[in-house]
Amino acid sequence: MRAFIPTGSATDPVAFADVDEPAPAADEAVVEVEAYGVNRGEIMRLHRPKPGWRPGKDIAGVVVRAASDGSGPAEGARVVGHPPHSGWAERVAVRTASLVELPAGLPATQAAALPLAGLSALRLLRTAGSVAGLRVLLTGASGGVGHYATELFTAAGAEITAVTATPERGERLRALGAHAVVQDVADAEGRFDLALESVGGASTRTALGKLRRRGRLIWFGGASREPLTLAFFDFFNGPESGSIQHFSYTDSDVPDGQDLATLVRLVAEGRLHPEIGRQEDWKATGQVVQDVRERRVRGKAVLTVGDRA
Repeated sequence: MRAFIPTGSATDPVAFADVDEPAPAADEAVVEVEAYGVNRGEIMRLHRPKPGWRPGKDIAGVVVRAASDGSGPAEGARVVGHPPHSGWAERVAVRTASLVELPAGLPATQAAALPLAGLSALRLLRTAGSVAGLRVLLTGASGGVGHYATELFTAAGAEITAVTATPERGERLRALGAHAVVQDVADAEGRFDLALESVGGASTRTALGKLRRRGRLIWFGGASREPLTLAFFDFFNGPESGSIQHFSYTDSDVPDGQDLATLVRLVAEGRLHPEIGRQEDWKATGQVVQDVRERRVRGKAVLTVGDRA
């Protein structure tokens, strides 16, 4: 079957190749992929891939071989899944605990935009706890996680100030519930109870300085790839006795499938809106990878496998 493999090249990071068909474990179903999403984290791994690793953590498609242990969706079911890797392919094996059936009205392209970014936003909210009435500063807000976080945190009662690269990107975030949108974290007005920081470097330091006393910063990404230097006395410039918390979306007690089911339900009910800034045939994967890396895509990038989607 056909799949994308990493090349290690900075200019052509992936290439088509013929690979073996999936060999599923007993608790895995084989899914014929209709669409897949691109995530910044796996793009960073393309330059130094581990032997045998292939990209692809967000997929949607049709089960063509049900799990042999009897768990999960039946053959023919439309599903969204979150495999650990190898989803940029015609077919992929996915644990049934990370698969969710799709309602009839939800297209594969929208579903493929859900897993990693949606799980991250949902688990950020869970990590933050009760946010009703809190002022929340969200950096890197025009990415996939940022759009979902804006909707989820706003629905939970938070007042969101979103930081985006351009005013045009901010318009969509306002429509999703953002109270204010700025283009530089330094321009965010007032003090904040909570900062959700995904850029790194100078952005993290500035966001920390925007916190009120005993405020909290949850650090969930480093899109700028810039190193961060903090001094002890930075905390006396507003966030005295404040805290910084590292966040990893994989550190969750809730199974992926359970949280994916929540995301699918919210989309089906019109309460969560996947933001797809780029949709292409999978032949364009290499260029889309470059555009996501350079932060030229608003929201999520989704690739369709031939005419299946």
